[in-house]
Amino acid sequence: MTATTTAVPVARRRPRVRAIEGQELALLGVTGLLWLVLALTTETFLTAGNVQNILFTVAPIALIGIGMTAVIVTAGIDVSVGSQAAVVMVVIALLVRDAGLPFLPALAVAVLTGVVLGAVNGLLVAYGGIHPIIVTFGTLNIYRFVALQIFGNEQVAGVPGTFGPIGGGAEGRVLGVPAAWWLTVVLAAGMWCYMRFWATGRHLYAVGGDAFAARLAGVRVRRRQISAYVLTGACVGLAACVLIGSGGLVQQNVGAGLELRVIAAVVIGGTSIIGGRGTVLGTLLGALLVGTVTSAVTLLTWPTELTQLFIGLFILVAVGVDLLRERRRSAT
Repeated sequence: MTATTTAVPVARRRPRVRAIEGQELALLGVTGLLWLVLALTTETFLTAGNVQNILFTVAPIALIGIGMTAVIVTAGIDVSVGSQAAVVMVVIALLVRDAGLPFLPALAVAVLTGVVLGAVNGLLVAYGGIHPIIVTFGTLNIYRFVALQIFGNEQVAGVPGTFGPIGGGAEGRVLGVPAAWWLTVVLAAGMWCYMRFWATGRHLYAVGGDAFAARLAGVRVRRRQISAYVLTGACVGLAACVLIGSGGLVQQNVGAGLELRVIAAVVIGGTSIIGGRGTVLGTLLGALLVGTVTSAVTLLTWPTELTQLFIGLFILVAVGVDLLRERRRSAT
């Protein structure tokens, strides 16, 4: 006689979702301490004008960082965003100046142009079988060439203030805060929720953690990779409109070095450079820390080269913490 046993169903416990990670708390603490020290040692740091300038300067870096976070989470990288921004800026500068394109249509053209450039990167990475840094380093040079061809060896002068509502002037402020910063915070919050709670957003982490295993689990790896680069391109389009701001002059070297500041903000914000982990909240805080350091060096009249030194040290510390964390996880 054999005894039959009935399996007792065990309730599955949903994974605890933390609103803020440890590295993000550390960034908040470091940035807050830095603000306190600067407030005590300088007379102008906490003035409305300087804080507005910091938030406006940080906004385009953080905007592009939203997309870059998704790209790096999938174990990719995009070093062409500076050249993408150059293409978008010269296109919309000419359109608003010569064709009189109003704000919303110009904004749509900027985003669409960025999407096309990002899609090219995504398709090459997903179907080309080439490492993302090689692909985007190639498109960095190609997009810069395209931008220079559109410039026609001349600067674009006399750009009207079409993008004043998201520019750095008085017109571009809401409740005393730059509208570009509000836009960045809203988009970052939406992306945080998407990557945290939506299945397709969680798939980005799966792709970065182990693309092969993710594919076996039914994740459309190539589609997720392409979507990350397309999102980055759209964010570049928005950031380009912010960078043009209230109009004026668009120079040929626009966007040069932008990719380094964006990647620095993402890495300092705790996104693992090998993929599989990171949040846009960390990127937002990383961009704010980079902007604070830049402002501090200027206000203290230190050599501007120190900005790069401090940012480089922050990157090394962030990467070091990430590597130690990975070693601990692999040891357990």
